[in-house]
Amino acid sequence: MTRSSGTHPPGAEAAGDAPGVGSAGPRGEDVRSDCFVLLEPRASGGIDLDLRSKVEPYYGESIRAQVRNTLAVLGVGHARVTVEDQGALPFVLDARLEAAARRCGAAGDRRVLPGSRRDHPGTARDRLRRSRLYLPGSQPKFFVNAGLHGADAVILDLEDSVHPREKDAARILVRNALRLLDFGGGERMVRINQAPLGLVDLAEILPQRPDLILLPKVEHPEQVVEVDRAIQAASDGGAGPWLMPILESALGVEHAFAIAGASSRVVALTIGVEDYTADLGVVKTAAGEETLYARSRLVNAAKAARVQAIDSVYGDVTDMEGLLAYGRRSRALGFEGMGCLHPAQIRVIHEAYAPRPEEVARAAAIVEAYEAAQTAGLGVVSLGSKMIDPPVVERAQRLVRTAQAMGLLEAAGGPDRGGD
Repeated sequence: MTRSSGTHPPGAEAAGDAPGVGSAGPRGEDVRSDCFVLLEPRASGGIDLDLRSKVEPYYGESIRAQVRNTLAVLGVGHARVTVEDQGALPFVLDARLEAAARRCGAAGDRRVLPGSRRDHPGTARDRLRRSRLYLPGSQPKFFVNAGLHGADAVILDLEDSVHPREKDAARILVRNALRLLDFGGGERMVRINQAPLGLVDLAEILPQRPDLILLPKVEHPEQVVEVDRAIQAASDGGAGPWLMPILESALGVEHAFAIAGASSRVVALTIGVEDYTADLGVVKTAAGEETLYARSRLVNAAKAARVQAIDSVYGDVTDMEGLLAYGRRSRALGFEGMGCLHPAQIRVIHEAYAPRPEEVARAAAIVEAYEAAQTAGLGVVSLGSKMIDPPVVERAQRLVRTAQAMGLLEAAGGPDRGGD
């Protein structure tokens, strides 16, 4: 495995280890696809490695070689090292070793990067975003198979799902995952923390070219501008990621239109209803009536700014009937997708946001009539005995494009998945 080193941005958080000792990762028999690393640098004696691995008979020598190689890249030549491995993939082991070395001050300005960064072309501004699956950035066991679930996007989360003491380690894990995993063609999103910590997140992950950055708890357009500037400053010639601000307070909702227009990178607005209802001081319900004003205002602001409106998550991951009903009401409000907390929600969400067959058929007929009128040089479009106004044609064209992206209607040249 080829590795390289680079400059680590400032702001790594202390993990609470004793002075001169660094540790990273969970430990225990219930851990899977992860490992615990304890690192104690010393003045001499080389690397004294104590490895305990559930796959020792098969990969023990390979793991030992990787630990020594990784520590060499980090500039650690003498240390006592304990590794408790529960099936961690190489990029996870590298991330845990790097986090432990940073935490004890042994890594300096070095980082360990897995050998192959995918040259990702980015995603289309208006691609299909019906579903986005949240993955806690500190738990790599969810990363590897996430693309198999068929979500339109995965969100590697560095914010609420990560304990404050684990932000630094999660940032390294997410960086490595972006570098190695393609998530089955799903859009690669990262939810960063609020500034200033979010700017440290950006410095670590931007070189790995995520497709979209979610900005939490946005209340003012200046917060979007600050991130836009950081992306521009770090640009290596590429377009850089899209932005999706999350409105999570009454003030954020009031500033929705200004936030949507704060940067040309903004492609969607979304809402966090847990924080929003807490800000209002009301109880969040399954029906969502207490958030109807905020969600309607967000939709209106998004449409006015020509960006997508994306709804919040549905919290009860066992209630599929409730999710389907919520999703259908959400689509009727003008939303184009929502978040997922569990893979089982993805199929139901796709069903909720799919236009009905009769909607698709009528829209296709309107588009066909419009194209026929254009070919004939007619200024008036008619379908049967009815005249079709331009706004109706535009709505039909949008629905046909959406149906094609969802695979519900054959496009010229075949079905289109929406911008991959």
